Amino acid sequence: MQEYRGTLDGKAATFALVVSRFNLAICQRLLSGALKTFERHGVAEDALSLFWVPGAFELPLVAQRLAKSKKYDAILCIGTVIRGETAHFEYVADQAAAGILQTSLETQLPIVFSVLTTETVEQAEARSQEQGRNIGANGALSAIEMVNLLGIIDLET
Repeated sequence: MQEYRGTLDGKAATFALVVSRFNLAICQRLLSGALKTFERHGVAEDALSLFWVPGAFELPLVAQRLAKSKKYDAILCIGTVIRGETAHFEYVADQAAAGILQTSLETQLPIVFSVLTTETVEQAEARSQEQGRNIGANGALSAIEMVNLLGIIDLET
């Protein structure tokens, strides 16, 4: 049996980061985690482009436009949606996730969903630690690994 895994070497790849300004303090910590992870895995600063959007609902459109530009090997979407008193949470979280997935499948580009969808601010803070658990850092690792795995698949087919 042949087994394939993407490496965590980001030296040869370019990445776009699309980050929501809503729940900014948490999103900035997620972004910081992603940037540190990209740096640790060899991604040069000039191989990164950062795009800010108003909220998580806007992530898919910007990700789609960037994917269609063919300038990036992967896109990392960062946001935070915290449940409130209305159904707004479900609409935003569901459509952000669906739009990012749809765009990734349509464009055949890794578009990573690093959007926190939590019940409370405390849960979001626990998943956006400067030192420790950080979903932005996890997303950066996924983006690097997927770029390399898809590169292997392209060579094999």
